[in-house]
Amino acid sequence: MSRERIRKSRWKLLHQYYSYTGFYAFIGDGLKKAALPTAIIVGILLYVNYEVIKINDLLIILTQNYSDFAIFSVFFSSESILGLIPPDIFIAWTKNTSNPILYLSILAILSYLGGVVSYITGKAVLLIPSVQNYMEVKMSKHIVNMRKWGGFLIAVGALLPLPFAIASMAAGMINFNFKNFLVFALLRFLRFIIYGFAIYQML
Repeated sequence: MSRERIRKSRWKLLHQYYSYTGFYAFIGDGLKKAALPTAIIVGILLYVNYEVIKINDLLIILTQNYSDFAIFSVFFSSESILGLIPPDIFIAWTKNTSNPILYLSILAILSYLGGVVSYITGKAVLLIPSVQNYMEVKMSKHIVNMRKWGGFLIAVGALLPLPFAIASMAAGMINFNFKNFLVFALLRFLRFIIYGFAIYQML
């Protein structure tokens, strides 16, 4: 059998596996859940932009009243703890900084490192039995999914508007290979490039 046919067979088997285990359904469900919050945020931003204050003016005020360090600190904390604040807000902020590309790059690096912190947190949880039991109950679905899909789930979390921090923590909790995690998590940089380009075009 030729290498090309072997590759096609592997991809076909992978496709069948992810179909049978519900990977594609999980992605679709996750995107549906993310669509409503995203639409609400966009709606609020449009209302504020046209009825209250121009978003660009608001971002300039934010830049003038808060230090770069403070904003980066809030962002890094969010990316390290369950991704509490949508990164798109911070991406929009970078457009009105002195060097948007540099600031966007820093955000991407901090987001990547936030994922690493979440991974380490997941591994640390294993050292405390009571916390481990609690987190395994709270994150049971994510842990099961991580065991089934591994790196693909990390890649999806890195690229799409899905909880990257949670996927990273689940990876740590199942002792997913750290080097492989670092490689899959690199897709986080691609997300910031794509979203940065899109947001810069809209503002």
